[in-house]
Amino acid sequence: MRYLVLTIGSVFLLGAAANEPPKATTTYSIPADKIEVQKLYFGNASSFTKPGHVDYEAIIKATPEYDEVKKKKVEVGTGKYWILLSQASDRAVRAISEVGQEAGYDLIAALGYLGSLEPPIPADDITQLVLAKLTGKDNNKKK
Repeated sequence: MRYLVLTIGSVFLLGAAANEPPKATTTYSIPADKIEVQKLYFGNASSFTKPGHVDYEAIIKATPEYDEVKKKKVEVGTGKYWILLSQASDRAVRAISEVGQEAGYDLIAALGYLGSLEPPIPADDITQLVLAKLTGKDNNKKK
């Protein structure tokens, strides 16, 4: 893409050259009757341009709370089990939201959900970015 630089006084304006059309950004929305809130982790389903999706189960399994359930063999259905899973879920959703904000995603849903809609909505799989954030292997993280 070629750019045209215009100067007005000491102000520089940068834009695409006149013979090149601007790149269009597709705005998506999920119809109200198709919205499944439990499959949406970040963003506004009524208007978005950069969707992502995640393997929520893999993210939950990467949390320290889930690790504690497994290591201590916390019995399924007990109060301790549900408290730890609730904390794991909170941690997962926080990490998903942080990655969404940092990487510029404006909607993040469960893996497969957006593709199951009619018409399907293409989305980037950002599971690895979220796992990196959770495990502290985020290369962009300030030390």
